[in-house]
Amino acid sequence: MQHAVYCLRQAALIHLERMWEENRFTAEGDVLHAVADKGGSRKGRGVRRVLSLPLGSRRLNLSGVADLVEFHPLPKGGERAFPVEYKRGKPKLHRADEVQLCAQALCLEEMTGAPVPDGALYYAQTKRRIGVPFDADLRALTEAAIADLAQVFSSRVTPPPTPHRARCRGCSLVDLCRPDTVSRPAKRWRDETLARLLEAP
Repeated sequence: MQHAVYCLRQAALIHLERMWEENRFTAEGDVLHAVADKGGSRKGRGVRRVLSLPLGSRRLNLSGVADLVEFHPLPKGGERAFPVEYKRGKPKLHRADEVQLCAQALCLEEMTGAPVPDGALYYAQTKRRIGVPFDADLRALTEAAIADLAQVFSSRVTPPPTPHRARCRGCSLVDLCRPDTVSRPAKRWRDETLARLLEAP
């Protein structure tokens, strides 16, 4: 989901075309997730913590793995799920991380039958948790992103690039995506090619 919100073409390149390329950012993310990916659970101060918890939603046709889900005890018995997602950098201007976390909450709600009103994003650069309330706007954005990604998967068509965006500079797939080359209109490419041929001696 994070890929789909960051860039729908990136999501298609990774999940449809099976392209992947490491860069510094992806490598740092791998190191950060090394502990969470080992799985397991522990309990402290009444809170049960489960690492690398598989999640799924039949309604949304969605599955994944949460880095960490804390289960907080409720005063009248039972537990409330609280998903926590680990990120390597710092809070971002776009909402891709929040959508990824909200998708986990939607899965948890279906799996547990109980509301999941909020969660947190932990950023390694700031070493802080940022609380994320799953309000109506974020839930709507998440479900729209899920529908967009489902459409890409069902059509099996990779969306065209949107070049010259700041996000392209940090994307590990920029050389595979080739946004500047792929996005040039065919007529412009033809005209430029003809002009070069006519100028050749």
